[in-house]
Amino acid sequence: MVEDRTIGGRVFGIVNFGLLTLIALITVLPFIHVLAGSFTTNAELAVRRFILIPTDWSLEAYRFIFSTSTIFRAMAVSIGVTVFGTLFSMLISSMMAYGLSRRDLDGRRALMFLVVFTMLFNGGLIPTFLVVKELHLIDNYAALVLPLTINAFNMIILKNFFQNIPEGLEESAKIDGCSDFGILFRIVLPLSMPAIATISLFYAVTYWNTYLNAILYLNDSKMWPIQVLLRQIVVLASGFEFSSDLDSAVPPPDQAVKMAVIVVATLPILLVYPFLQKHFAKGALLGSVKG
Repeated sequence: MVEDRTIGGRVFGIVNFGLLTLIALITVLPFIHVLAGSFTTNAELAVRRFILIPTDWSLEAYRFIFSTSTIFRAMAVSIGVTVFGTLFSMLISSMMAYGLSRRDLDGRRALMFLVVFTMLFNGGLIPTFLVVKELHLIDNYAALVLPLTINAFNMIILKNFFQNIPEGLEESAKIDGCSDFGILFRIVLPLSMPAIATISLFYAVTYWNTYLNAILYLNDSKMWPIQVLLRQIVVLASGFEFSSDLDSAVPPPDQAVKMAVIVVATLPILLVYPFLQKHFAKGALLGSVKG
């Protein structure tokens, strides 16, 4: 029986495995360090610059973060904005992507030019703020959703994916009397779950990490999402004073709090990713094959 792999192939496999393992460790170890550092004390963090397993376990950092009900309100705001914003963005992006994927659409090239143009140029911070203000969206959660509703890159990936669906399916649906909306929601979207899952994750991460828009458009601290509140917690833990409703009797452990804040801000998205992982790579790849 002839061996499937030569000596050179085996050596390549061993080197490749070792290199990928090293890259994986370089990627994962900082997360383990941050997680471990959030469960230890400032004294240990001052002595040990890199921690993988704490020797002096402590929950003071999390006790400080969750010592006020404000954190739960901010978490609810972020979850609400992320869920609603992702659903709304996917609805609008899917409809626009499906329209632009139709080769018989009049003015298709001009519309695509306008979409790509927004990827290279935009109005800037001040004009965007003035538009939001004139629309009376200051201190309104819609200001966290509407400016981010459509991402041109995400929409183009969806459009390219929709173009890979055989036109015969759409023609058969039209013969059966299905409308354009029916084709989109009954045929195109169910066949595009890898792309839908991928773009949904992109939008969810964007909405979850909303920080600048909240700073600009929300003056009421009770409406702040979790990212803005966590920044304020870091400032408070660092010894700076600011006016807010984050009064706490728990003394802030500086370094541990910063690491705990990273864990709190990152964990929800990390928990969502495994459910979309099987669609993620396939959706991102197929949507970028051809335009």
